[in-house]
This record gives sequence, structure tokens and C-alpha cells, in this order.
Amino acid sequence: MRIIPAQPEDLSQLLAFREEAAAWLSELGSDQWSRPYPADRLLATIKAGTVFMVLDGQGTAATITLTPEAEEGLWTDDELSEPSMFVNKLTVARTHAGRNLGGRLLDWAGDRAHRASAKWLRLDAWTTNGRLQDYYLSQGFVHVRTVLEGDAVNGGPRVSGWLAQRAAQPVEHGFADHTPAPPRLGRL
Repeated sequence: MRIIPAQPEDLSQLLAFREEAAAWLSELGSDQWSRPYPADRLLATIKAGTVFMVLDGQGTAATITLTPEAEEGLWTDDELSEPSMFVNKLTVARTHAGRNLGGRLLDWAGDRAHRASAKWLRLDAWTTNGRLQDYYLSQGFVHVRTVLEGDAVNGGPRVSGWLAQRAAQPVEHGFADHTPAPPRLGRL
């Protein structure tokens, strides 16, 4: 399997990929990702070079967004002063479930974060999805805190405020990595 940067022409495929994941989550009783993701926001992250795809042959097996930008309102100023990279939208195709592909992608992300001089690989997870939180804990992440206050957009409860981190470090992930070297992070 190989990992590549997503391209603008992959937009419709990645949106469909997310819809597949949302349907599966709904079957499990979770409301995670029940609202469609705005295509323009996904396209912007693709163009920024932060969306990556795992290909198995010609098919997409998984996707991950890895960015040096934290979602606003989640991390403290002290935490943001430490060089970090943030995982978003990690999704594995149902056809590839149960093969530790998500764990390998997290290892790839941690290795990439290390190569970018990050201290931490961080993420926020769906606040009510205990299964997902347990998964991240099993992957070596440590729960930092859960942010529950309303967000600035609609005043409702924050749905993705379970925060976790693990040290960024070099690790063998097993992918043929066809991504450019990450830009080095500096102290903020």
C-alpha cells in the first residue's frame, strides 16, 4: 500500500468515502459525521496539502488529514506553544477494516510529525463516541481533557472535544510513502 497527497480531482471520492463512514457509524448508533462535510472546506484542505490517501492498488483504502493547525478553541495557549501536528478525519474503508490500517496511519502521522520537528501528535475525537476514544487510547494516545462548552458557530455543545495526544516519534509504518517531506515546524 502507498500513501499519497490527495488532489482536487479526488474531492468527490473523498466526500463519498466520508458518507460511507457516516453510514457505518450510524449503524453503530453514533451521530458522528451525520452532517455532510462542506465540499469547499475539504477542497481547501486538499489544496493546502494536508489530506492524504492510502491506496491499495488503484482503490482508496483510507484517508487522513494531518495539519499543523489546531481547531480553534480546543487547545490552551501553553499547549499550542509546543510544536504539534493534528490528526483529522481519519477514515478507513469498510473493505479494509480490521487490518490495523488506522493504527498504521497514526504511526505514519506520528513519524511525519516527528520529521516536521513536532513534539506531539494530537487529535480531537467525537465527544460521545466512547468506542473511538478507546481505540485512540489503545493506539498510545493519552486523554488530555474533554471540551464541552458551546462552539462559536452555532452555540451548541462541542461535538468533537475529546482531546488526546501522544509523542511524535519515528516509527516504521509499512507504507510506501509518496508524499513530499513535511515542512519543519518552529516554536510558536
